[in-house]
Amino acid sequence: MLDEQSDGVPKSATMLVNAAPCALLWPAAMIVWGPGFVSAKHKHHSVQLVMALEGSLRIRSGPSLRWIECGAALVKADAAHEVDASGAQFLLAFVDPESDLGAALIESLSEDITPINDDRVASWRRQLGDPTSLTSARVEPWVRKSLLSNRRTPRLHPKVARVLEVIREGLGSYQRLSLKRMAAIAGLSESRFMHIFTESVGVPLRPYILWLRVQRACGEMMRGATVTQAAHRSGFADAAHLSRTVRRMMGTTPRDLVHRRPATRVAFP
Repeated sequence: MLDEQSDGVPKSATMLVNAAPCALLWPAAMIVWGPGFVSAKHKHHSVQLVMALEGSLRIRSGPSLRWIECGAALVKADAAHEVDASGAQFLLAFVDPESDLGAALIESLSEDITPINDDRVASWRRQLGDPTSLTSARVEPWVRKSLLSNRRTPRLHPKVARVLEVIREGLGSYQRLSLKRMAAIAGLSESRFMHIFTESVGVPLRPYILWLRVQRACGEMMRGATVTQAAHRSGFADAAHLSRTVRRMMGTTPRDLVHRRPATRVAFP
């Protein structure tokens, strides 16, 4: 569950979009920042950067393991983790591991949870400036200078790359994203397609699509949609289905996200 810890963040959500209109609904990354938070154990198909904009945070792989205290950490896609960033303003980046930015961040990962060294965190904080007045105008150059400087081209099978484009365009319908249709688009048998998809992406088709739906739903809510509207627009059966999935995959609930929306900002680089 998310717990608000401080005020001072501008009171309206902001989006930064530097891509075609379709990228507004599903960009390669979603970056949010705002008051401190605590999340329960969860996992998702996204490379995650979690950063305390001042002070430190705690992160670990599960309740029975020791906390790692640091200024920022990277988390592998599909790695279980929980976060206590309750003491300060935070910044979170959820990055598609199949994107250029995701491939660049993966290069820095040595463990499921990899703390960022103190010097690098200090440099990032200097670039971002005062955390209580952080805006997309400061986040954008930081993303380009610090996160995209070592961008890599992800290694994807060309047939999978085409399917990923179709998936992103059709998140509003389960029928359009069936295994049979995706295999046909790739020009492969269903069994062969599942093999190369999992090998390229790192997760089977169904859980990958589910994570895309979750991230799209969160983006919709950050842009002002209700939980029910976000569920409908991202392909969930109803708000209850979305709530169960978000709790499991993000350690919070859609209603918590909506409640915090006035004090949280979001950028889609």
